[in-house]
This record gives sequence, C-alpha cells and structure tokens, in this order.
Amino acid sequence: MASLPSPSATAALQHKVNCATAKPISVNSLCHFYQTNVGSGRSPRFCFKTKAKLSAETNIVEKESTCVNEKIDYGVVSVHHVGVLCDNLERSLEFYQGILGLEINEERPHDKLPYRGAWLWVGSEMIHLMELPNPDPLTGRPEHGGRDRHTCIAIQDVSKLKVILDKAGIPYTLSRSGRPAIFTRDPDANALEFSQVDG
Repeated sequence: MASLPSPSATAALQHKVNCATAKPISVNSLCHFYQTNVGSGRSPRFCFKTKAKLSAETNIVEKESTCVNEKIDYGVVSVHHVGVLCDNLERSLEFYQGILGLEINEERPHDKLPYRGAWLWVGSEMIHLMELPNPDPLTGRPEHGGRDRHTCIAIQDVSKLKVILDKAGIPYTLSRSGRPAIFTRDPDANALEFSQVDG
C-alpha cells in the first residue's frame, strides 16, 4: 500500500510551488513568472511557479519551482522623461513655459507622432506634453497633489516658486510633512510636486 506524504513534506512542497504571491507578469500553460521582495531587503526574488507532482509511493518531487535570488541589473541610469496628457498644447505651454520657465527641447521630433506635443527640459530630463484625450477624471481629485499621481521636480528655492505661483494666482499646497515642497496642478489637473534640494 502506498504511503501518503507527511504533512511537513506537503507543506515544504506547497511552499516551493507557491514561493511568490504577486500577480504574474506573463502567463503561459507551464509557468508563471513572479517578482516579490525578499525579507526586508530591496533585492527582488524571481520565482517560476511550475506544476509539481508528488509521488505517493516514493515521496519524490518530480518537478518543483525554481527560485533565484539575484539583483536585477540592466543599467538603470535615470528617469528620461515623464509623459503628461494635456487638452490644449498652447494652454499647457503657457503654464510650463510662461509660468514655470521650462524650455522646449528643439531636438526632439514633433512631427513623427500622430498627436501634437512638446518636450520640455527639466534639468537633464524632460516632460513630454501630449495633446491627447485624458482617461482620468478632472474633478474629484485630491486637493493635495501628494495624495495623487504626481511628477516631482527638484528645485533649489521653494520660496521663489511660491512668489511666482502667488503672482500668477495658481493655488498650491505645502508639504504635509513640513519639508520644503510645494504641490500644484497644471491646467489639466496633473499634479506636480516641487521639492527643495541642496546644491
């Protein structure tokens, strides 16, 4: 008569098979690719969840999942640009150029995309304004932009930006943590954070 696997063997197998609980990145009939965090560290763990069979007679796992702990390294350098949707490009440029003083990157092509847009320098990175329909609601957004999706721009002097926004009559909120940062919204209700940094 075949013996059943012990509870500890079953638990160990279940742990190996279900070594990740995140949603699959890609799915096929044999395995699911998962990414989870390991312990308190930031190094991700990749697990391939595969079908496993436990032989009742031999207590041998015929196939088990493979978990590999390794640092993901594909050469991240920085954020290149942030895409921001706008209803009217000229109105957005009045805000981003006229009030915030950002300059257009003339080297970025405007005629190769099937919609109007502009690339604005933010230090060595950019904001890409895209004149496209916005799928997000424009009303009912949180008053404080820090509680919404937002783009954060590092600046040297929050007090100077405060004067600029006050003069233009643009509402803003200050950081709730007390650090030097201002949150405001562009004409399309996209939230922007301006955080003061040293240097």
